[in-house]
Amino acid sequence: MKNLIISSMLFITLCFAQQEKLPEGFVYLSEYLTHVEIDLRYFSKDNFVGDTVNSYHSNKCIISIEAAKALKKVNEELNAKGIGLKVFDAYRPQGAVNHFVRWAKDMGDTLTKSKYYPNENKKYLFKRGYIASKSGHSRGSTIDLTLIDLETKVELDMGSGWDFFGKISWPMSGKVTAEQKENRMLLRNTMIKHGFKPYEKEWWHFTLKDEPYPDTYFDFPVK
Repeated sequence: MKNLIISSMLFITLCFAQQEKLPEGFVYLSEYLTHVEIDLRYFSKDNFVGDTVNSYHSNKCIISIEAAKALKKVNEELNAKGIGLKVFDAYRPQGAVNHFVRWAKDMGDTLTKSKYYPNENKKYLFKRGYIASKSGHSRGSTIDLTLIDLETKVELDMGSGWDFFGKISWPMSGKVTAEQKENRMLLRNTMIKHGFKPYEKEWWHFTLKDEPYPDTYFDFPVK
């Protein structure tokens, strides 16, 4: 009986370990990079939904190994200048995207409007491309990030917050100061140099140019 109990416990442990294992081709970014801050805002209430988003069960940043390798080069170059990376989101399960869609269709939920979309009417978020039924993040090689002072961990001023819905978030917006523009360009140019494509409506959003899963939208949870 004792051996049976031990065998059962071992089986359960192994099954749990298998469940926690990432799919082949993915890694936890913090285990691959040094001096990187992880602040998955969808694993909190500080996001445009105003609540923890479905499929986010921990503050662990998951990304394809190819994107992680490219980010390591970005990180090393910036670290030499006393600057680090802070990540807001990377791999995003399809279940989370579905949560965004349901939220966007609920016209009565405007809890976060003052912070995330003060000048936008919620009913136009789909039409203007802020919300979509599919996200490049779900393919595993897209990342949202900013720059921080390596010593103090304070974010550099980018002129708008992450996930702010508005033209001031466009990388080339003329509504930001010279310093804010310089910070944006430092992030943008370094990311481009090491193989990432910028998104022209969000200064924080980049996709690996040669992403390994360009046609696959994953849905395993973040945990």
